[in-house]
Amino acid sequence: MSTKSQERLRKPRADALRNRDRVLEAAKTVFSAGGAGASLEAVARQAGVGIGTLYRHFPTREDLFEAVYRREVEQLSELAEALENEPSPVEALRRWLRSTVQFVATKKGMMAALAIVMNANSELAAYSHAHLTASINALLARAVEAGDVRNDVTADDLLRALIGMCYMHDQTGWQQSVLRLLDVFVDGLRVKG
Repeated sequence: MSTKSQERLRKPRADALRNRDRVLEAAKTVFSAGGAGASLEAVARQAGVGIGTLYRHFPTREDLFEAVYRREVEQLSELAEALENEPSPVEALRRWLRSTVQFVATKKGMMAALAIVMNANSELAAYSHAHLTASINALLARAVEAGDVRNDVTADDLLRALIGMCYMHDQTGWQQSVLRLLDVFVDGLRVKG
């Protein structure tokens, strides 16, 4: 086997994985605050790595946007699984929806560039929709089964309402307003006893 082939098969070094994670976390922060126009230099600086390290992991801006987006979807899926043990199903649902507001904030910051990535990669759109829908379906089904939430609401209804709340607000501090509205919305889903 050639040296090049061996290099490709070798697992990434631990420090390389840490750097990649730091870049993704920094990109999430920078894009949430500064939008898609935020510089990659700002991302590298926030991550504490050189610009060469950033480009080694993410050769294009779109590669970075896609990786941040996928990571956020995976984290929301993992959160949904962790919330299965939450004693109150309705509070588990509320907590997941509130976490999704941060995901939308990052997505809003990458909107123009992410639209290019999504159009070029319909698999990414299908992947995110499937994972987000599965997560919210599991949490919603548990809350309905417990008798805490109305049974005439679907996961798509919840996602549409949440996304609508997030995209209706563009002013500074919009997240706090959406979180307040989200609490009102979830309380409205509760079965009256």
